[in-house]
Amino acid sequence: MLGRDSETSPDKPTLMDGGNYIKEGRDSAKSTCLIFSPNEEAVGALAKSLKLFEKHGVNLLHIESRPSARVPDRYEFMVECAPSGELGIAIETLREHSSYFNIISRNHKDNRDTVPWFPCRIRDLDKFANHILSYGSDLDANHPGFKDPVYRARRKYFADIIYNYKHGEPLPHVDYTEEEIATWGSVFRELIKLYPTHACKEHNHVFPLLIENCGYREDNIPQLQDVSNFLKDCTGFTLRPVAGLLSSRDFLAGLAFRVFHSTQYIRHSSCPLYTPEPDVCHELLGHAPLFADPAFAQFSQEIGLASLGAPDEYIEKLATCFWFTVEFGLCRQDGQLKAFGAGLLSSFGELQYSLSGKPELKPFEPFKTAVQKYPITEYQPIYFVAESFEDAKEKMIKYAHTIPRHFGVRYNPYTQSIELLDSKPQIEGLVDNIHQEMQILLDALRKL
Repeated sequence: MLGRDSETSPDKPTLMDGGNYIKEGRDSAKSTCLIFSPNEEAVGALAKSLKLFEKHGVNLLHIESRPSARVPDRYEFMVECAPSGELGIAIETLREHSSYFNIISRNHKDNRDTVPWFPCRIRDLDKFANHILSYGSDLDANHPGFKDPVYRARRKYFADIIYNYKHGEPLPHVDYTEEEIATWGSVFRELIKLYPTHACKEHNHVFPLLIENCGYREDNIPQLQDVSNFLKDCTGFTLRPVAGLLSSRDFLAGLAFRVFHSTQYIRHSSCPLYTPEPDVCHELLGHAPLFADPAFAQFSQEIGLASLGAPDEYIEKLATCFWFTVEFGLCRQDGQLKAFGAGLLSSFGELQYSLSGKPELKPFEPFKTAVQKYPITEYQPIYFVAESFEDAKEKMIKYAHTIPRHFGVRYNPYTQSIELLDSKPQIEGLVDNIHQEMQILLDALRKL
């Protein structure tokens, strides 16, 4: 999860068949990824490059090859380098012998020429999934469950079952206790009273479908796998379990793949209508319904795509836009204000407050919204209002164009990967594909 809910709120590598090698390092989060296409076309160009790394004592964690979309009739290689040996010298030497060269690094602050590391394949989300701000029973002293050893042990249980999760595996099944189900029930009963009058029409359209297909009831906490399957059928969004709060950069990167990092633990039973952090009530009652809506799903993904490789100051701005939309957004529908932010739709008190006329309302404009300060432990004094999800999406796309990146990004849903768009041949290929799609649409239109 991105942030708090305010009320409820050195082994030498060997190239494997198929051109793909993976060797997990001790800390891949500090690695540097190099993407290059050697000047030479001859067989053995990669081997010469690998000898360069060996010469300078650089350990490689991953090697991947593919036909280059940037340099015609050439191959392109991606190598992930551990922070070892004379990496800087190796990089400069390799750059001199490459027709294309780019650096992507977690340690981008140490080198202005590098791009902050970001996942390029959906399985890359495994690399930061456990980089959370707290683990298991590590609770703040003001947390309602801080002095409850049973609750703290339960929180550790949730973190432990998630810790070894990898992309592609079934989501962990949880047998919730009677006390946990009762807490869910208290929240569920109060919120469904308000949804018909306070929630946006998209949320109210999807919620009955979740009751029918995913076991949403006051006496049952739905399983993440069931909800994830439902969302995937609707918009391609999936849920991924996470043990706690992720950094803004890592959390937003998941959205680029239509992956939402979701907690499975539940708030303390002593305060069923309050939680100092996102919990399963916040995720499944607030977030999940809207991810089944195509327009909202696209809007959320646009925020994620804009974050990939963005400078740190823009990550903060994008996270703020996320806060005032996906978490605490309002919209106008049929002349009335409605809530679509998960922080509102999972908070009985703030949902009422947000539409009471007391808080200040401003139109959603990313350039202004991105710099708005906000509290995280109390009701929001300011809410931003979107005219529609489509309008908000278009504004986010325009805002993303102002982020200083020397490349564009595109999500490929067939391979569940991110394509870097930084060469003329790539763009020409995309234009050809779009032209073919337009011909199909025009032919269909003529038939009508």
